[in-house]
Amino acid sequence: MESKKEIRKRILECRDSLTMEERTRGDILITERILGHQWFYRAEEILGFVNYGSEISTMELLEVALKRNQKLYLPKICADGDMRFYRVRKLEELQPGYRGIREPSGESEEYQYQENRAENTLMLMPGVAFDIYRNRIGYGKGFYDRYLKDKTELQYRTIAIGYQCQMVEKIPEEECDIRPYQVICV
Repeated sequence: MESKKEIRKRILECRDSLTMEERTRGDILITERILGHQWFYRAEEILGFVNYGSEISTMELLEVALKRNQKLYLPKICADGDMRFYRVRKLEELQPGYRGIREPSGESEEYQYQENRAENTLMLMPGVAFDIYRNRIGYGKGFYDRYLKDKTELQYRTIAIGYQCQMVEKIPEEECDIRPYQVICV
């Protein structure tokens, strides 16, 4: 079986080589799938992410969440190395942060996990590779695994998204890995 490092390298090369037409098609399809998902339209709070590099685009999803007056929270990698989610009211307020990824300043309202409100929340997750068992490989720092570790009810409202080329047969599992509840690759 390939190691996570080998899978990450292979899938990033594949994803980076997608044509503009393939990317546009995938961006449109994922937007349609998520906008039509009951978890999205029922959610009061969206924990999203800003796409980076060759990741599938989330920009239209984030704009729609703001227009629908859903509370939108985006991740910020803080000085202590932890990821936290901060409220965003306009995408123009984002600024380059960790690895140049656009993120909130960290001065707005921080998302506060409440077990009894998790069913009103949707978390969209990025990733490099996914398998049919819902295993996920990120970029190797474990930000999402650590963030979700003690948020059991929120784990049931997570959707990892990506392009079809990011699906692999099997990803090696580690004890600390937190699987997204759903994986949608288009």
